[in-house]
Amino acid sequence: NHFIEVSADETDAVWLFLHSGSRGIGNKIAQHHIGVAQQVTRKRGTRLPDPDLAYLEEGTSEFTRYIKELRWAQHFALLNREEMMDRVITQFGHWVGGHVRERERINCHHNFTQQETHYGKSVWVSRKGAIRAEPGDPGLIPGSMGTASYVVEGLGNPVSLNSSPHGAGREYSRTAARKTFSLAELKTAMLGIEFRATEAFIDEIPAAYKPIDQVMRDAADLVRVRHKLRQLINVKGD
Repeated sequence: NHFIEVSADETDAVWLFLHSGSRGIGNKIAQHHIGVAQQVTRKRGTRLPDPDLAYLEEGTSEFTRYIKELRWAQHFALLNREEMMDRVITQFGHWVGGHVRERERINCHHNFTQQETHYGKSVWVSRKGAIRAEPGDPGLIPGSMGTASYVVEGLGNPVSLNSSPHGAGREYSRTAARKTFSLAELKTAMLGIEFRATEAFIDEIPAAYKPIDQVMRDAADLVRVRHKLRQLINVKGD
């Protein structure tokens, strides 16, 4: 579901929007340290209902090494998005035949872990499919390839550990979406938006995702909406 989009807000200002993370290297790092955690758990003699619940203890060399590589991956993801956005802006300028004046850039993580203080305690917060929403934090919340996306500002709700949704979230798994929807339905759902109409993207049909407007209403105590974006062009990799 990584993408590049050209969108417009309520004032017709153009936004270039992309979604990506640390790519394959982040997954490789995670898989390696999950394996290390499982080995350590076995050596400790800790009984767990599932091997995937294995964990590393703060203060150990294994934990320190994991956090170091985790931070590297998060920084790589941030720089990766910066580089991609620089290239998108350059190509967009070529396409429109003129200079592109950048007014604002927002770059936020959506799968990450960091140490924070909540309720008076120093804790490790893992946000999976979520963004940080401290007071004033700028954020981006995409819907789907055919629905609105939002530019937001965090409200710092302590109940959510100062977090908000990263996106709409799936209503159908990829497999279920491929079985449920057709290319014709995808084309209908994407009327008015330029995209590559191929069967490879059936699992990204807007109906496979939860209604983003409802998600944003539910998140009203987590973020303030600055802009609602409508897609003009969507590019996904297959």
